[in-house]
Amino acid sequence: MEARRKRLLAVVFAGFCAFLDLYAPQPMLPLLARVFHTSPAGISLAVSLSTLAVALAAPFVGIVADRFGRKQVIVPATILVAIPTFLAATSTTYGQFLFWRILQGVFTPGIFAVTVAYINEEWNDGVGAAMAAYVTGTVLGGFTGRMLSAVLSMYWSWQVAFIVLGVLNLGAALAIRAWMPPGKRFVLPRRGNAEMIFRHLRNPRLLATYTAGFCVLFTMVAIFTYVNFHLAASPFRLNTAQLGLIFGVYLIGAAITPSAGRWIDRFGHRTSITAALLLGIGGNLLTLAPSLAAVMVGLTLSCTGVFVAQSAASSFVGKVAHEGKGAAIGLYGMFYYLGGSAGAALPGAFWSAGGWLACVLLIVAIQTVTIAITRRYWDA
Repeated sequence: MEARRKRLLAVVFAGFCAFLDLYAPQPMLPLLARVFHTSPAGISLAVSLSTLAVALAAPFVGIVADRFGRKQVIVPATILVAIPTFLAATSTTYGQFLFWRILQGVFTPGIFAVTVAYINEEWNDGVGAAMAAYVTGTVLGGFTGRMLSAVLSMYWSWQVAFIVLGVLNLGAALAIRAWMPPGKRFVLPRRGNAEMIFRHLRNPRLLATYTAGFCVLFTMVAIFTYVNFHLAASPFRLNTAQLGLIFGVYLIGAAITPSAGRWIDRFGHRTSITAALLLGIGGNLLTLAPSLAAVMVGLTLSCTGVFVAQSAASSFVGKVAHEGKGAAIGLYGMFYYLGGSAGAALPGAFWSAGGWLACVLLIVAIQTVTIAITRRYWDA
């Protein structure tokens, strides 16, 4: 296999690992709520605390990667994520389960944030296409984790699901170690890490991008967390395995996302993210229809819009940050996963107050704000 293809596959596997475990419990949430005797808002902590841990760890991981290099962080992180994944299967209380979920979140930025920095440095041209390939890996990982957890927990147990996910983590880690070449264009930042972070936070274009990242993952997590409760209730009444099947819409997104890289390179980041979010808004509104087919089409449009928006936002960071890319993307990861944590927790209050309609209206409002921010502060 040629070196360029191996490098691209290593990036895809990194994306796969970054999202394989993090959202795997989503289709199991109604089941886990019964197992651990908690409410929909309570069980959402299994997602929100994990993503909060990712957000808090991401800036520090970026600093470490700026000091030691990219591959030196990515490979250990992919192995370390497997450990709490295995140990989550030993949980006998909800507190233990949450602890292992938090540890999964702590190690995940070593994959996500650092791989994005690696792409921005190692690709001379076609960064948008390379980033789209990475996002395709995240899509496949997100689908695989959710689908396997749904099917295995339905027909065996939720513990078996976490064991299988841990095995997949280790296999992907070995592929990354074998196929990812050491960075050739990595340069130590001229300024100190703390100074670089403050410079990035004073850059209006980067702040707008960080806000966009927050909103993008907020949308994704909110939709695919609370739609499970919507579809588990009347008139749909889907079981755990059937809920896992709804994530099949990810595969359509995985097929479309590589083309998004070419759109970004051709039409620009601002136009691409605007079109992607408008597509997502239309899809989210379609999920309000009392038809399972319409809901599935709406979810397909919604997740496709998110994947394209994520490709545009994450690649725009590398365009704006001319040095200290690891720190810049670590900050992006912090805001991105803070959005995911908020997307798991905040809609719980809206669900309690107004059900699925209230959740969708909240999500559409967030997407509208994101369009306004990027139109104002992104220059291309």
